[in-house]
Amino acid sequence: MRPSRRLLALGLAALALSLLVIASGETAAEAALFLWAGIGAVLIIDLMTSPSSRHWQISITGPNEIFTGESGHLQIVIDFGGHRAPSEIHAKLAYPDGIGGPDDIAFGFAEDGTRAGIRVRLTAKRRGSWLIDQGWLHWTSRFGLLEYVPRSPLEIRINVVPNIRPIQSGQIDVAIRSALFGSKQNILRGEGSEFHQLRDFTAGMDTRSIDWKRSARHRSLVAKEMRAERNHQVILALDNGFLMSEDIAGLPKIDHAVNAALVTGWAAILGGDMIGLFAFDSVPRVYLPPQGGRSAFARLRSHTAELEYRNVESNPTLAMAHLHGRLQRRSLIVIFTDFVDTTTSELLIENVGLLSRHHVVVFVGLRDPIVETIAADAPDTLTDVARSVTASQMLIERRLVFETLTRMGVICIDALPQAVSPRLISTYLSIKSREMI
Repeated sequence: MRPSRRLLALGLAALALSLLVIASGETAAEAALFLWAGIGAVLIIDLMTSPSSRHWQISITGPNEIFTGESGHLQIVIDFGGHRAPSEIHAKLAYPDGIGGPDDIAFGFAEDGTRAGIRVRLTAKRRGSWLIDQGWLHWTSRFGLLEYVPRSPLEIRINVVPNIRPIQSGQIDVAIRSALFGSKQNILRGEGSEFHQLRDFTAGMDTRSIDWKRSARHRSLVAKEMRAERNHQVILALDNGFLMSEDIAGLPKIDHAVNAALVTGWAAILGGDMIGLFAFDSVPRVYLPPQGGRSAFARLRSHTAELEYRNVESNPTLAMAHLHGRLQRRSLIVIFTDFVDTTTSELLIENVGLLSRHHVVVFVGLRDPIVETIAADAPDTLTDVARSVTASQMLIERRLVFETLTRMGVICIDALPQAVSPRLISTYLSIKSREMI
C-alpha cells in the first residue's frame, strides 16, 4: 500500500494552505490543525471502506502445453471475499523469455461486483519449460487516496513444445495416404522395384511385366506387380548453431526447422520408412538411429523438444563427416541449416557435396521475409539505398549457393517458413515415387 498522486496533491495543497493560515496570525493555527484532522479522518474512512490486500484471493488456470508459434490463454480470477471490488484493477506478470503476453492487464468484473477476472493471451516464442513465478496487482482505494500494489508469488509452469498441429489435424495423413494408397497406387506399383504380387495379365498392361516361367506353369499369362520399396532410412539433420537462433516470422529459425522436420518425419512413417535424427552445432550433439513405427515419432518429438538454443558457430565439416560415418546404407538426408554468404558457405557446400555422392540429400534453407522486403522496397534516403543494396547482395549470394548445390546433385528447398513443410512433403513423395534412395 502506498499514497496515491491524489493524496500527495491534497497533502501539498493542505500544507500550502496551512502555511498561509499560520502566517496570518497565531489564532489561526487551530484552523490549520482542523484541516489536517479532516484529511486524516477522510483517509481513515477511505482505508476502512476499501478492500485491502487481506481480503482478496487469486486463482489462475492455464494450459500445461503450448505449441511454438501459437497462443494459449491464462484465466485469472480475483475474489474479494464478499467485499465490493475496486472500480479498476490492473496486473502485470513476470514473463520468462520463451513466453510473451500483454504488459498491462485490465480486469473485468462479475455482476455481483465482488469478483474480477480476465483471459490473458500468452504467445509461445521459444521451446522449453517456462515458469511464471510472480505477478503484481494494482488498484486504488474507494476515494482514490491510496494505492494497493500487492505482489503474488505464482507457480505457473508452461511447456512450449514443437508444433505438430498439421499432424493432429490429419492434413499430412490425407496427403500421404492419398498419394501412396489412393489413385496413384498403381503408378507406384508399376514403377517400383519391389515385388508385390502376381496377377492375371489383361489387355493394356505392359508386356514386360509378364512372368513367362509362372505363365507356363499356370498355362495362362501372369504378370508381376511391383511397388515402390519401403523401409528406407530418412535422416533429419538439424543445424543448431547461432545462425539458426535468429528470429524470423516470430520464431527462431531452429524452431521452424524442428516443426518442418516433425512433419517430414510423420510423412516418412506413414510412407513405411524409418526416421532418424541428427543435431549438431560446433560438435555433433544428438544422433538417433533410424527406426520405424509411431514410437519413432514420439522419440523424435521428445528429442527435438529438448534441443537447447546454442550461441556457437556450427562446424559442417565435422558434422557431415560424423554423419557419413554413422550411416551404413544409402539414405535420404534432410539438412536444415543456414549460411550468410558464399565465403562462409564454402565448407558447407563442399561437405554437403561429398555426402550427396553416397546419399540423397535435401538441403533446406529458410528465407527471411524482412530481407526480401528491404530489397524490393523503393529507397527514399541514402540509408535506405545502402540497406537495399546490402539486402539485394545477400539474396544474390544466397541464390548462387543454391545453384551450386543443385549442380552437384543436391535437392534444394529455399522457401518462407510457412511454405517449407508442404515443399518437403512434395519432395519426399517425388523422391519415393522415383525410387531415388
